[in-house]
Amino acid sequence: MLAVIRYTVPESQSQDFIKQAHVILDTLAGEPGFRRGRLARSVDEPNLWALVSEWEGAGFYRRALSAARMVMYPLMILMVNEPSAFEDVYVSGQEE
Repeated sequence: MLAVIRYTVPESQSQDFIKQAHVILDTLAGEPGFRRGRLARSVDEPNLWALVSEWEGAGFYRRALSAARMVMYPLMILMVNEPSAFEDVYVSGQEE
């Protein structure tokens, strides 16, 4: 399953945001079910960022969010309020 948390970050806060996003990803990476994660920035809207992670399932993701809530808290004001968990329907180019 894919998790996408988007953030709107003023340019003046981008360096601090990057540091805190690294902490969040490192925390999530230590949780069961984590596969991989990345921090991405919009090419078209530089204030729009995405913290993307892949999980073995939604339960793992939801438990990891609970475990990481304290490190995620400082960035919550910057989060775009929208659903973040997506279930794979079709994956191309992946060996089974």
